[in-house]
Amino acid sequence: MTKIHWPRRRLLAAAALGGLGAPAALAQPAGRTIRIVVGFPAGQATDLVARIFAERLGAGSRDNYIVDNRPGQGGSLALGSVARAAPDGTTMMIAHMSAMATNPHLYRSVPYDTLRDFDAAGLMADLPFVLVCNPSVPARNLQELIAYARANPDRLTNASSGNGTVSHLAMEELKRRAGMRITHVPYRGSALGVTDVMSGTVQVALETVASTLPHIQSGRLRALAAGTGQRLAVLPDLPTLGEQGFAGFTAVTWLMVIYPTGVSREVLVSTHEAINRTMRVPEIEQRLIGLGAVPRYSSDPDEAQAFMKQEFHDWGEVVRRSGTVLE
Repeated sequence: MTKIHWPRRRLLAAAALGGLGAPAALAQPAGRTIRIVVGFPAGQATDLVARIFAERLGAGSRDNYIVDNRPGQGGSLALGSVARAAPDGTTMMIAHMSAMATNPHLYRSVPYDTLRDFDAAGLMADLPFVLVCNPSVPARNLQELIAYARANPDRLTNASSGNGTVSHLAMEELKRRAGMRITHVPYRGSALGVTDVMSGTVQVALETVASTLPHIQSGRLRALAAGTGQRLAVLPDLPTLGEQGFAGFTAVTWLMVIYPTGVSREVLVSTHEAINRTMRVPEIEQRLIGLGAVPRYSSDPDEAQAFMKQEFHDWGEVVRRSGTVLE
């Protein structure tokens, strides 16, 4: 690889940013536009994490990093575009668990093969979910919601960020376990669904902390339960699902950076290093925690790839047991 010589001022600036360099710039000529594809609209949790990452990479690089939002089919449309992209390091995606591991089993057809079409660079973060309702719903915790829903079957509706997403599947599992009949209303991303919960058009949602926290704090949404194993740092007084009678049940999704299959090992390794350095910068870590995200690390791209494959198989079993098939 040709060694890149930066002016002293540039090197000092990069050092001040935590030593980050742009992954593709380390392996390719600088001055290019690098797309970071996101399968959800702007403002959703995955998008917010992507923008933090793009901002950090762009600050330490001569490349131009842009976030390319491509919502639809729970992230599958975006994944299809990445699968068709040239493996030259100019297209990456911050992919989430649903699109990678559940959608291929849920939908009769998706425009990609998870195990064939993507190379993983590294895990990035976990996104925990929180159960919320419109303040007009007469429930201040999960058990009160269950009691009301059982007494009023099919009266409540719940939003999700799309068929096959965690907010859909985890909520369906919670309803099944709790014996609640609540009608599912899928949206194209969490922002629209959360907005409709605030307006009362729908009444309940299981959505990411990132998309609900500001509205919980403002009082426009009421938080009923955290989907994590432990209480959330940003909502320390909110009991978890486990604390409210559902031991071992969690609602959390993961994010990882992927490229189209065939990208160079050099790009994968340099991207992996950039991910881990970014997630360990105290300022970034605090911003992620403020969004309700939890940084997550993989030791190398191979570990991330093995994790992706295992999750694909594990969630396939969950979907098959559920008997759910979507058009």
